[in-house]
Amino acid sequence: MSDPLVLIPARLAATRLPNKPLAEIAGEAMIVHVWRRAMEAGIGPVVVATDTAEIAQVVEAAGGIAVMTRADHPSGSDRLAEALETIDPEGRHDVVVNVQGDLPTIDPAIIGASIGPLSDRTVDIVTLCAPITDAHEADNPNVVKLVGHQVGPGRLRALYFTRARAPWGEGPLWHHIGLYAYRRTALTRFVALPPGELETREKLEQLRALEAGMRINAVIVDDLPLGVDTPADLERARALLQTRRLN
Repeated sequence: MSDPLVLIPARLAATRLPNKPLAEIAGEAMIVHVWRRAMEAGIGPVVVATDTAEIAQVVEAAGGIAVMTRADHPSGSDRLAEALETIDPEGRHDVVVNVQGDLPTIDPAIIGASIGPLSDRTVDIVTLCAPITDAHEADNPNVVKLVGHQVGPGRLRALYFTRARAPWGEGPLWHHIGLYAYRRTALTRFVALPPGELETREKLEQLRALEAGMRINAVIVDDLPLGVDTPADLERARALLQTRRLN
């Protein structure tokens, strides 16, 4: 593999938390915090892919790189594919890591952990998961569960993703973390596929890849990053990052 390229999709169209990427946390926009965490991972160049000039401006003011994309993309994956062709038309980078733009407290180490399973040439996409320890999360449809079987220490092969409690019976339940490392060829194939039947039903884009026979492996991590979707989440992120700065 060549050096991976980290792409962070960001747009302003969140409904529950308007202008989310620009929300102030410990003196900086949330998207800048995410960019910093990705830079700290140290696995390759980091670029923010956005359709909003103001997002690009705050990233560039912090010393980062941003690329403008169309505003009509149906998903973050499509935005990444366009950004990738703009940034690297020669195809130097054969691995693309997609870090969501609403994870300002993510541990850089787990970003780096996502690329390891791609050393297995049969793996197309890698994601992350963490054990569910809160009983309420198990039945919460907003918590996406990964169903898989162990293929190595700390690694699962994903068989399904669902909003339901699954699988049945005794054993761990896995909270899916929406970070992805794609082979470039897998990303190209993925965005060319039509939406899948199960994807449409569960409203989970990653099921499109499984329906098409692509292999997704998952790295088990201990740290569940805080996704900022609501004003309450934003206040938690502010408290966490302010505490880190004071320490």
